[in-house]
Amino acid sequence: MSADKHTVVVIGGGAGGIATAASMLKRRPGLDIAIVEPSDTHAYQPGWTMVGGGVFDVASTIRPMASVMPKGVRWVKQPCASFQPDSNQVTLADGSTLAYDVLIVSPGIRLAWEKIAGLEATLGANGVTSNYRADLAPYTWELVQGLKQGRAIFTQPPMPIKCAGAPQKSMYLACDNWRRWGVLGDIEVEFRNAGAVLFGVADYVPALMEYVEKYGIDLALGSNLIAVDGPARKATFATADGEETVGFDMLHVVPPQVAPQFLSDSPLAAASGFTDVDHHTLQHVRYPNVFGLGDGGAMPNAKTAAAARKQAPVVAVNALRQLDGKGPTAGYDGYGSCPLTVERGRIVLAEFAYGGKLAPSFPTWLIDGTKANRLSWMLKSEFLPWLYWNGMLKGREWLAGPGGLIAQ
Repeated sequence: MSADKHTVVVIGGGAGGIATAASMLKRRPGLDIAIVEPSDTHAYQPGWTMVGGGVFDVASTIRPMASVMPKGVRWVKQPCASFQPDSNQVTLADGSTLAYDVLIVSPGIRLAWEKIAGLEATLGANGVTSNYRADLAPYTWELVQGLKQGRAIFTQPPMPIKCAGAPQKSMYLACDNWRRWGVLGDIEVEFRNAGAVLFGVADYVPALMEYVEKYGIDLALGSNLIAVDGPARKATFATADGEETVGFDMLHVVPPQVAPQFLSDSPLAAASGFTDVDHHTLQHVRYPNVFGLGDGGAMPNAKTAAAARKQAPVVAVNALRQLDGKGPTAGYDGYGSCPLTVERGRIVLAEFAYGGKLAPSFPTWLIDGTKANRLSWMLKSEFLPWLYWNGMLKGREWLAGPGGLIAQ
């Protein structure tokens, strides 16, 4: 088939793709952009932890995809199947192709539920849940409300995953509810993390450990969920000493996560399977007219919506310069943010850049991110969802303007 041609083709209508297209159009109205996205809906995924904790209603986190598509773009409503960067085109699921001058790759990350034996058959039943799916987050809240005694296990797989703090956020909110209801003492709570540390940036660990101790959580590091028997309510973990099978009454699972296969099989992929871009300019290391951002990028930053919010203006600036035959001038410093909901009304606001360097958005006298803070809760529960829908997805770069290139 002959290829349709667009000046810019964006793969993915998630946070990164929509925000980048909107930022480019703010700078260059009328720019010819196509966004390839098969989904009917767009979700504010950071809200799902709050759904599982009984704070948000799931419906408030989802909107029609048509409502967030920037005005003037062409929405190509089908999946991307493969990339042909040497020919400046992509192939879609129906076999048709799109040609481009600049390609922006933001397909997100794939939740690999199938990597845990028996999990898919029992999700949403037998006490097995996950806030990583919109349809399951309400079940998390149902389980939290129903559990009065027994064992509740919260898991975290090996990196990379979306929002590395989300597995424990779910646990803290559950524990806070159980504490308020007077049943926490009758529930054994375990956090089984495949990693070697509670959280990857050490400055935030003391505040989190206070809550681990406050809630009486049994912390098991180096413990990776590999199988679930839902009807028997048994979970099997790989540990340094072999395999361990334990019973549960509630199991909150975070699935392993990988690059989408059409990306990992392509010439655009790094060894990790994610888009192989320069970590600062977000320009592809082999194809200068290709840029990547969001959870699908190979950058060593935390995969969060806050990271995509900072990356989108950088890609917008550098992609437009590429169209103009110029080199990149904007740089991304690795910023990511993880508002860790340690109890209803308090958050440890983790903000950091490459190398674990702290990168606070606010002065410490206002918000000290290394301590549980009430103002951070207002930020998470009120301001950030509003900023997402009304700022980020509309190309308004409040608190996220593109910085200059970082010295390397």
